[in-house]
Amino acid sequence: MDEQKTMMFAFNEDKPRANTVIREVGAAMREKGYNPINQLVGYLLSGDPAYVTSHKDARSKIRSLERDELLDELVRFYLEHEQ
Repeated sequence: MDEQKTMMFAFNEDKPRANTVIREVGAAMREKGYNPINQLVGYLLSGDPAYVTSHKDARSKIRSLERDELLDELVRFYLEHEQ
């Protein structure tokens, strides 16, 4: 009988940069009047950088990371700060 096993995902944790990039990009979006949550979700789901403003080089910053790195940081933050 074949058991279903949970697959392990090992991620490169030596990049605390994702936290900084998310914060900087979010701040740039707020400065331009965008809702950073909506815009970042759009970017993460579609991969389309047009969801991210170019203000303060935010688009280049967000594209310097892979989307899985950003998702890893978001999930990590949420789980580490749950109550």
